Amino acid sequence: MRLDILDRGYGTGTKLLFTLIRVVSGQPVPDAAKLVFYRPDFYGARAKKFTHEAMRGRSTWSVADRELMAAFVSKVNGCTFCVDAHTATAGRRTRMVRRFGRCWPTWNRPPSRTGCGRTLRMLGKLTREGMVGVEDMREVLSAGVTRRQVEDALAVCAAFNTTDRLADAFGFELLSPAGFEAGAEYLLKWGYR
Repeated sequence: MRLDILDRGYGTGTKLLFTLIRVVSGQPVPDAAKLVFYRPDFYGARAKKFTHEAMRGRSTWSVADRELMAAFVSKVNGCTFCVDAHTATAGRRTRMVRRFGRCWPTWNRPPSRTGCGRTLRMLGKLTREGMVGVEDMREVLSAGVTRRQVEDALAVCAAFNTTDRLADAFGFELLSPAGFEAGAEYLLKWGYR
């Protein structure tokens, strides 16, 4: 059920910003953007800062790797809006288009032996079960993933487990393919600020 609170309750400055976004992009403002502007003092400002750091901060995971992680966590959560948004963003990176098939584990076959594939499997288990164990971490580390990379991947997982639940709670509307592409272009240029 869509909560219509995202369609009202903004100040004049935010309404002007939304109008500018619609005019420049030619697309409606995504509900994800509306949510961070709805209660910036309670959720939005902190969420933008945390998510931007997880997705664009210093890391040896590439931007494309982290977008893949966001899409995968969202897939495990069944959040269509976030899967589509982050698949579009990851797909705009040439390298990601090639890696996407190799890394994406399914639950009917063993995960990829790459660090990316094993990390995705660990994030999937954490998202589904709410915990991972020592053996899960050993499997990831044995694939050459560093402890810092594990921390960075866990930050992406935390950001998108939160975002996915909010997207479902507020009933985020799906965008057109052109809308997701416009959002992907924005995210790659400006990040999550």
